[in-house]
Amino acid sequence: MPETDPIYLDNNATTPILPEVVEAMLPYLRDHFGNPSSSHVYGARAKAAVSRARDQVAGLIGCDADEVIFTSGGTEANNLAIRGVTEALGGRRPVVTSVIEHPATARPCDWLERHGYTVHRLGVDGAGRFAQGDAASAFAPGTALLTVMHSNNETGVLQPVAELARLAHAVGAWVHTDAAQSLGKVPVSVRALDVDLLSVAGHKLYAPKGVGALYVKRGTPLSPFVLGAGHERGLRPGTENVAFIVGLGAACELLGRDLQAAAARMGALRDLLWQRLAAGVHGLALNGRAAERLPNTLSLRFPRASGDAVLAGAPEVAASTGSACHEGHQAASAVILAMGVPPQEAIGTVRLTLGRKTTDDEIERAAAALIRSWGALVGR
Repeated sequence: MPETDPIYLDNNATTPILPEVVEAMLPYLRDHFGNPSSSHVYGARAKAAVSRARDQVAGLIGCDADEVIFTSGGTEANNLAIRGVTEALGGRRPVVTSVIEHPATARPCDWLERHGYTVHRLGVDGAGRFAQGDAASAFAPGTALLTVMHSNNETGVLQPVAELARLAHAVGAWVHTDAAQSLGKVPVSVRALDVDLLSVAGHKLYAPKGVGALYVKRGTPLSPFVLGAGHERGLRPGTENVAFIVGLGAACELLGRDLQAAAARMGALRDLLWQRLAAGVHGLALNGRAAERLPNTLSLRFPRASGDAVLAGAPEVAASTGSACHEGHQAASAVILAMGVPPQEAIGTVRLTLGRKTTDDEIERAAAALIRSWGALVGR
């Protein structure tokens, strides 16, 4: 990366494609163009590549290969899980979700609500974890589905999915989790979580944009919401995007090899960044401090300044605030507000998310730039 480029600390938004992933994809962009559904040798080569990628994705999440359905990304996977299960079950049975979901989950749940479903949204505590008392009363007999994220994309807080799954299964509900932010950063096992469906987004784990997957446990009721031919067991029709699927598989295999070592390294750099910033910014607060978080994610509240202003004054750093901007007016993140943070404090949030290629030197330079920007804003 040229020295003039900003330090990239927005890996929860998207990750760069690993060089090894690009190399794995190239033959299927240049030479092996066959349709996996064709019976001749060109189709057989493509089909074999998709099959291998299915094995690689399954290996990362601990399931069988035939339980992996390829999609165009995490958003489609979430929609297929949420709308697919509720339609297959019929009867507009209740659904349980949370107030901090990504729009790829929240919007499908809103759609269900507009079409007559009852949707119960779990709150979170001050650490950003699903409130246990709220969860205990959310599940009633007849509940169709629990759909919650494995880790929050803004705070990095890991959620008690396995505990919620037990409550959901006790009343006969099916369980879906969006694990897009967690995969490749922390171990994720569909068996340990006891989930029936799990969403994967390629561009969050060093694979291309435009490819993802949905784990579907055998026996899970699921109706396709896109209709066509019989691809992906008829659950996701359309000719497979072979090169991108190969890339997703390669990334899953690569990340699985050194998951713990990479997580430890990113966690150490994240903690170093926090230490440097806390030493230079009096009153800096950490969102989700009391909860277990992704090793790469640091969500901070800068005092007496907006997160947007802090980042604008530090062009050396490419990061995000996690907040929305409407008609020129800054708005605090709904996720941070749900944790009970006052709006005037929540607006100071900046999300810094590290990647596998982040260096010690980049951490030092990013901290210095952010401290300098904040100091200029508050007159220090």
